Amino acid sequence: MDELQLLAALTPVISIFLLLVILRMPASRAMPLSLVMCALSSFYIWKVGIRQMAAAVLEGWMIALSILWIVFGALLLLNTLRQTGAMQTIRTGFMRLSPDPRVQVILIAWLFGSFLEGAAGFGTPAAICAPLLVALGFPALAAVVVALAANSTAVSFGAAGTPVLVGLAQGLPGSTHETLTSVALKAITLDLLIASLIPLILCVLLTLFFGDRRDWRAGLAMWPLALASGFSFTVPAWLVAYWLGPEFPSLLGSLTGLILMTWLVKHHLLLPATPWRFSGQTLPEEAADMPSMSLLAAWSPYLLAAFLLLISRLSSLPFRALLQSWSLNWPAILGTDISVQLQPLYLPGTLFMLAALSALFMQKARMTELWRAGCNSLQTLKAATLSLAAAVPMVRLFLHSGENQADLASMPVALSQWLAAMLADSWYLVATFVGALGSFIAGSATFSNMMFASVQQSVAMQAGLDEQWVLALQMIGANAGNMICVVNVVAAASVVKLQGQEGRIIRYTLWPMLYYCLAAGLMVSLLYQPD
Repeated sequence: MDELQLLAALTPVISIFLLLVILRMPASRAMPLSLVMCALSSFYIWKVGIRQMAAAVLEGWMIALSILWIVFGALLLLNTLRQTGAMQTIRTGFMRLSPDPRVQVILIAWLFGSFLEGAAGFGTPAAICAPLLVALGFPALAAVVVALAANSTAVSFGAAGTPVLVGLAQGLPGSTHETLTSVALKAITLDLLIASLIPLILCVLLTLFFGDRRDWRAGLAMWPLALASGFSFTVPAWLVAYWLGPEFPSLLGSLTGLILMTWLVKHHLLLPATPWRFSGQTLPEEAADMPSMSLLAAWSPYLLAAFLLLISRLSSLPFRALLQSWSLNWPAILGTDISVQLQPLYLPGTLFMLAALSALFMQKARMTELWRAGCNSLQTLKAATLSLAAAVPMVRLFLHSGENQADLASMPVALSQWLAAMLADSWYLVATFVGALGSFIAGSATFSNMMFASVQQSVAMQAGLDEQWVLALQMIGANAGNMICVVNVVAAASVVKLQGQEGRIIRYTLWPMLYYCLAAGLMVSLLYQPD
């Protein structure tokens, strides 16, 4: 790969950071420009044919439609609860449990978000948690940043273990279940020491960048509860991964942590003596009386959504096969080897819509309220449509560039091979960033593992490194990349009406992403030197 080809392979990464992060363009402008730049690089330098490029774009639009469906479902659920007054009840309940936003970040973004990731994955946690935090009085930017940064550790075993059982399994053809389980266990072992600090980092992010006085000490003051919440997730997740495998660590780990942390907060244990709040946020004694709707009724659509996600993702139950039985298939798009399949009933958006409809019975909502919620959701969704309609096709062009006349591997594989040739001796430090690159571009840890697992294994063999630890670092990096993933950022920004602020969001989430990647790479490189 020469210099020009290297530049072409880096085009998606460079264009996104240049336009979104440095020039601060809104995604609605930056992503179409990035798509054009990637298309030109693919055609003129990578020699990808027009038909292959067109098929990749069409596939991208179909995938973008599925993402918009998920976001619409999340918006509809949120706006329905606003119309019925349930959001006010939820807000008052949290304010009475603890008015401290640091506590709310731990309970909602870290633990509830991890539960949603374990059940559904694919951007669902940020789409649900960010607007819930806004309803509690968070600035929209703060809500999106902490929701995205928290949606990381649980990704290893998101959607009932999909990144392992599908991502790694397809990325490592011929691998045994024992090998996959061993790699997953190594990844969660690293998380015991690294990811357990993420809740504390979230609290510091919150108080440093979004508080009135920009005080990082207020975030650190949360360390007893923050560390307890970190370990209350990672320790049960490790035990589940060890005894049961990769399907349930995120689900059961987060549920254990949520129950334990709620009990501690309710009994005022491990909380700092000095409360912290945003400007203008009410304290409990200033809060309004509890609305007439009960907390159980207010939470019931969210609880139903979580329940539906859970039972629809377990292969041992019949619901998964039933929901997947109806699919929209487009095989061999334009005569290429690119195909796409959508399963509308299985998408989380459909389940969110059912949960929103349940408000008609659980909260005695009126059809006019549901209609207004739907209209408001569609209005909000319009701004994200153009961004996703450009971002996802750009990703698919990047991934499908292996079919070309220049006899080159696909752009991501060629890029990782170039990194391996340059930095094989330091690969423990590099491996996590390769995994993060996959999630950043592809929008999914599952796709990152599928793309790069075999490359990571090959480099480990050539450099005399432990293959399973390198693959574990790939998993950790894929988690971290979710914090800055363009598709997730655009989707999360759209549900809290922050369109145009995507680059600003990435500038905040980049720091915890760097911590996650560097800490894991340094730990393994120090403990496991090549023979």
